[in-house]
Amino acid sequence: MLRFRPRAHILSQVLISYTVRYTLYITYYMTHGKSMGTEAFENLRLELRRGSLILAVLAELRAEQYGYTLRKALSHHGMEIDEGTLYPLLRRLETQGLLTSQWREEDKRKKRFYQLSPEGVHILGQLSAEWRAINGSLDQIL
Repeated sequence: MLRFRPRAHILSQVLISYTVRYTLYITYYMTHGKSMGTEAFENLRLELRRGSLILAVLAELRAEQYGYTLRKALSHHGMEIDEGTLYPLLRRLETQGLLTSQWREEDKRKKRFYQLSPEGVHILGQLSAEWRAINGSLDQIL
């Protein structure tokens, strides 16, 4: 039975929007021979990363982790993220029903562990497919 998934649609649209806008801006400036100022490039780079980080965080949370280990895992794969960005993102994804979390004591410290919810697993699959389609299109365009 097919169910309507508004969260999947919204997250997919966010990812597509960031990726497409960034690609169009960069393509325009590269093909028209104009150099972008450092500030303009940095803003566009950050916009692209925001959409990518959602997918990266969801993918890393297929296995349970707490914030610090998640940051380290993302960094290991070249996706640096600061705490001021990560923790609000985790709370938002949990509010959207894509993550579950629980407090546990480990090494005599309380830590909040995050993992994909069943809905998050489903959304990750959809966003991954969308990401691959976007990458395929961009490879052809670029």
